[in-house]
Amino acid sequence: MRIGDNMKKTFNVSGMHCPSCEILITDSLMETPGVANAAASEKAGTVDVEFDEKKVNESKIKDIIKKEGYRVK
Repeated sequence: MRIGDNMKKTFNVSGMHCPSCEILITDSLMETPGVANAAASEKAGTVDVEFDEKKVNESKIKDIIKKEGYRVK
């Protein structure tokens, strides 16, 4: 889904088990150039990311989530 010039995508993520997991993923993504917004939901098992495809791609976003110790489907 497009929001202005940005793309919005929902990633299915497993391994989150508490609010701290949500914060860890969200903070890591928000530090990434090109990421405009990120919100992780442990209950839904998802991470919503709004990003500029010219600066960051889906593969990089998945790598960031994986580096924090979570699995991305």
